Amino acid sequence: MANSKIDSLDNPIAIIQQAIDLIQNARQKIVRQTNSLMVFTYFQIGQLIVEQEQKGKQKAAFGQQTLLLLSKSLVKEFGRGFSVDNLENMRKFYLTFSISETASRKLKPMQVLDKKSETVSRRLQENYFKKFSERFQLSWSHYVILSRIDDGNERSFYEIESIQNNWSVRELQRQLESGLFERLTLSKSPSKVKELAKKGQIIENPEDVLKTPYVLEFLGLDEKISYSETDLETAIINKIEHFLLEMGKGFLFQGRQVRFSFKEENFYVDLVLYNRLLQCFVLIDLKIGKLRHQDIGQMQMYVNYYDRFIKQKFEKPTIGIIICKDKSDAVVEITLPKDNKQIFASQYKLFLPSKATLKKLVTE
Repeated sequence: MANSKIDSLDNPIAIIQQAIDLIQNARQKIVRQTNSLMVFTYFQIGQLIVEQEQKGKQKAAFGQQTLLLLSKSLVKEFGRGFSVDNLENMRKFYLTFSISETASRKLKPMQVLDKKSETVSRRLQENYFKKFSERFQLSWSHYVILSRIDDGNERSFYEIESIQNNWSVRELQRQLESGLFERLTLSKSPSKVKELAKKGQIIENPEDVLKTPYVLEFLGLDEKISYSETDLETAIINKIEHFLLEMGKGFLFQGRQVRFSFKEENFYVDLVLYNRLLQCFVLIDLKIGKLRHQDIGQMQMYVNYYDRFIKQKFEKPTIGIIICKDKSDAVVEITLPKDNKQIFASQYKLFLPSKATLKKLVTE
């Protein structure tokens, strides 16, 4: 039997594609290694500043002059990248992730900074760098942002989510500014909040996909200007990638104004999504006004139809989410069964709420 890889070499196009793949993989590996080395180096510089200049104390006993002198020397020797602000970031990075980490996640500093440690073998250094790279998988810019988060649980959550979802720096900043951690916390029971810090957002049950509220600032709709539900829907479709990111993990877009007919009457679901993690349809109904009990009943009918006529045997029960401008929790609670696991309502906002406001809601 001929080797398929050898056979492919007879095809020039296949040869070209294989060569491109090899080069791209090599470049990606170089980028990852370069990034890891940069983060590793900055961590050590932060350690140098803290351990040598601050004698291990979190609060510096010296002013900016020491950092200014160090910055001038490094910039003169190596060029840009070693401003006082960046050195401050390195110190903060070391303090945050070496001293403030939990015992299970803490990576002890490699003691190469005093004379006794200068004889550490190359193999020990390589092993330490390997452990460091496994622990710190994001870019330096990611860790600059993460280091500014005081709450350890919140910081751990955003780091895990950035790694698992391959968030860019811009996306991390957006999720942080939109208070994703607080919004998920508001949607969960107290016992589930700790899991966010340890594992990130885990999608196992229908309620795991909910946020309070959904933040749709990327649509560009002005809160003061009147708009229809069609305008809102069209804006979402135009920004569907952003919308799916806001919805959370595992969402796929199937269609808008999806029609189904029952008893010679046509009905239209605003947005139909599918969640591959839950293996179920997710129906979205958009309401620009206050949520009424009739809206909840309508969604119940949509969900029932999909469960009885659309979903396959291997799929889980359909989820219905009504995203509205305003809602009464009491109306939602009295309209739905006590053991409801399929119909949910959540508000949306067209602006980024302040983190202080969200934190206050979490506390309350």
